Amino acid sequence: MVNITEKSSSLRIAIATATISVSKMETIEAIEQRKVPKGDIFEFARAAGLLGVKKTSDLIPDCHPLPIEYTAITYAIEGLSVIITVEVHTIYKTGVEVEAMHGASITALTIYDMLKPIDKGVEISSIKLLKKSGGKSDFKNKQFPNLKAAVVVCSDSIAAGLGEDASGKIIVAKLEAMGIETLDYMVIADDFNTIQEKVKSLSAAGRDLVIFTGGTGLSPKDVTPEAIEPLIDRKIDGIMETARNYGQERMPYAMLSRGVAGFVGETLVLTFPGAKKAAEEYMAALFPQVLHVFNVNKGQKH
Repeated sequence: MVNITEKSSSLRIAIATATISVSKMETIEAIEQRKVPKGDIFEFARAAGLLGVKKTSDLIPDCHPLPIEYTAITYAIEGLSVIITVEVHTIYKTGVEVEAMHGASITALTIYDMLKPIDKGVEISSIKLLKKSGGKSDFKNKQFPNLKAAVVVCSDSIAAGLGEDASGKIIVAKLEAMGIETLDYMVIADDFNTIQEKVKSLSAAGRDLVIFTGGTGLSPKDVTPEAIEPLIDRKIDGIMETARNYGQERMPYAMLSRGVAGFVGETLVLTFPGAKKAAEEYMAALFPQVLHVFNVNKGQKH
C-alpha cells in the first residue's frame, strides 16, 4: 500500500455518479410507483451502496481502511435514465474518491439486479467522479513565485565547519518544489545577538518568509526562541501547535520543541528543529497551507 504516514488528516469529500438506463417507460413507471417485483429499488440500492462505501478497502487492494464520517446516496430520473449520486466525507489522511465511485457502482449493480426481471435492456452506462476536495491536492495548482524566502541554520558546530547541514538544505529544496526561491541561505552560530541581528536584517531586506532551523530544543545553547520571540509583532501560536502535534504523532519527543512563529513586521518567521527528519516533518505539516497567511495579512478573506 502507498505510504501515507507523512500526510495530515483533513476533511476530504468526494462525489461520484453512476447512470442506469432502461429500455422502456414502463420500467420507469414501475420504479416511480414502487411496483418493481423485487421491492423498492431506491431503498434496497441505497442500503447496498452504503455497504459498498464501507467495504471499499476490503475489495480494492491499495485502498486504505478509513473512517467514513458521512455518506449520502440520492437519485434523479431523467427520461429513461436513473442518475445515482454518492457523496462521501471523511476526516483522514487520504481521500474517498474510490469509496464514492465504489458506492455508486454497487448502487447501480443493485438496481440492475432488481430491474432485470422486468427489463432485459437495462444498462449501466457510466460511473465517474464528479468532484473531490481536501488535502494538499487543493493547493496543487497554487504557486507562490512572488514570495522571497530565507533559510537560516543555527548551529555552533556547522558554523565552525565541524558538521554538515542537512535540515536547511531540505527546507530550501521543499520551498523550491513549491516555486519559492530562497534568496538567502546561511549558517550562523547559536548566539542570541547574532540570531536577532539576522531576523532584523532579513525583515528589513523585504524577505517575506524566514525559516530558522536549529536551536529550538532544551540544551543550554538552544536560544532561538528566546532571541526571536521578543521581536515578533504578531504571534501565530497555531502554526507551531500544528507542527508539534504532527511530530508528536510520529515520535514521543516532539513535544520538547520550543519553536515560535509570527510576523516580524511584514516577514513571517518560523523556527524549526535542527534535525533533518524534524525539518522534513515540519515542512510536511505546515506547507503549503501556511502560506495562506500572506493573503490574510494583506486583508483578504479566508
